[in-house]
Amino acid sequence: MKFARDLWLVFQRHMTLLVRSPVWIAVGLAQPVVYLAFFAPLLRGALATPAGPASYATAYMVYVPGLLIAIAGFGGLFSGLGVLAELRAGIIERIRVTPVSRSALLLGRALREVANMVIQGLVITVLAVPLGLTLPLVDVLLGYLLFALAALMATSLSYGFGLLIRNEAALGPVINAVAQPLMLLGGVLLPLTLAPLWLRRVAAWNPFYWATSALRALFAGHLGQPVVWQGLLVVAGMTCLAVAWSARMFARSLR
Repeated sequence: MKFARDLWLVFQRHMTLLVRSPVWIAVGLAQPVVYLAFFAPLLRGALATPAGPASYATAYMVYVPGLLIAIAGFGGLFSGLGVLAELRAGIIERIRVTPVSRSALLLGRALREVANMVIQGLVITVLAVPLGLTLPLVDVLLGYLLFALAALMATSLSYGFGLLIRNEAALGPVINAVAQPLMLLGGVLLPLTLAPLWLRRVAAWNPFYWATSALRALFAGHLGQPVVWQGLLVVAGMTCLAVAWSARMFARSLR
């Protein structure tokens, strides 16, 4: 009960800071909106079949889920820079003297990052509806749960790596070197059904690939496909491991 209360207090504090600086939400939306407007229409030709070109609705059905996972991946993996900035500024050191749970300090901040990415994802999804995207409500709600789990997984991994490296100048290039291949192997730009067999086999080791595949199936209304439940299990399992690891690293850093 105390942990839940501490978690809510930390989450509330960080959400208040986010609301006071809404420019960060706008900045986070800039690149996804550009990709939605200028890249997604190109998929209509890439997804063409012998029967003719794909519709714009099909293009957005494929691309929007991938874009959501890209938001979760890139947004989450770079969030560790914020923890290092707070450690350097002594903010976390001052909070350390309070009776707040150490795990709640980290998880409350991570949930703020997840909430920020979910807000961005909702805006992207709403913008895609007039462009042809159709939304099966129940499936999409489950899809957003998957999206939130992927965002929490990426954020927790970033926190862990940040606390391990403890150098903002080094963390940025490391995360950038890791994030790009993870997102490309996740099939966020193009579905990996278009890729050669060896690339699909490599991608099968990437949790973001499972998240993207499951989210595309959900947006298409295919709730019963095995990939949906496989993706949920993989992402949920990896999220639990990532949260536990980052919480352990955070507790060690405050000793």
